[in-house]
Amino acid sequence: MDPSSLADARECLQRFAIQDDDLQRVQAMGEAVLPHLGEAMLHFYEWLPSLPEYEALFSRPSTLRNAQVAQEAYWRSFFRGVIDEAYLAERVCAGETHARIGLPLSTYFAGVNYAFHLFSGYLTSGDRDTVSQLSQSASKLLHLDTALVVETYSRLLQERVMEQGRAMMEMSTPVTMIWQDILLLPIVGIIDSQRSQSIMEGILNKISSTRSRVFIMDISGVAVVDSAVANHLVKITKATQLMGCESLVSGLSPAIAQTIVHLGIDTEQISTFSTLRDALEAAFRICGLAIRQLS
Repeated sequence: MDPSSLADARECLQRFAIQDDDLQRVQAMGEAVLPHLGEAMLHFYEWLPSLPEYEALFSRPSTLRNAQVAQEAYWRSFFRGVIDEAYLAERVCAGETHARIGLPLSTYFAGVNYAFHLFSGYLTSGDRDTVSQLSQSASKLLHLDTALVVETYSRLLQERVMEQGRAMMEMSTPVTMIWQDILLLPIVGIIDSQRSQSIMEGILNKISSTRSRVFIMDISGVAVVDSAVANHLVKITKATQLMGCESLVSGLSPAIAQTIVHLGIDTEQISTFSTLRDALEAAFRICGLAIRQLS
């Protein structure tokens, strides 16, 4: 077993103040509960359809059967009271499963709470203090489990959001070859540092793969142009020029032009045009192309 995993297990136990006697009480509670686990699970799955998410999550019988098998194995592992590498991995796997099927955390909490309520009903032997101690020790371990599940759940959701953000970023910066040696990128929305970096990487990669000579960046759809946005545009155009590609910026409205002037942004190295048509005509001239109107 990996020593670092043992350290992680010890750290988890310390974080939730779980002592050896707590784990012994969990095992003792398991001796009372496990003989009735099948009965408890029957009651649990009679209660489960009352949740509004039930139909969407368990519409397939196979999914419901798999959930029943997994939950029974979960509680058997819980009442063993042995916290090691395998135990932590099981809880992380549970969090990953909940995230993938889209189980709301509120539903997870409700299910854990109801199952624990069922288990408490089997603690009929012993005095009140003993039963209270068993429940308190089991609650500590249950809090550890819940923390691991929720942390894993949140991490996967965050990764999913980041992936979607990257996909949206790529979709929002479509660099297209509109003519031989001429690239076009219409920008819509807000330009921040992250998006600026994504735009620059996409443009430079496209220039490298197509060996284009002219790049047109149309900013008529940019919501706000301030000093930060203007500096991002300057950096993008300078980077394309270093790649040997002439950069043209189109879509400058009177308001944007005044803003850039008031901000004192140096635009001497940038070729700007009020319309995309003007930028296209300039690009054709740079490439030695001419448009003839057929009579």
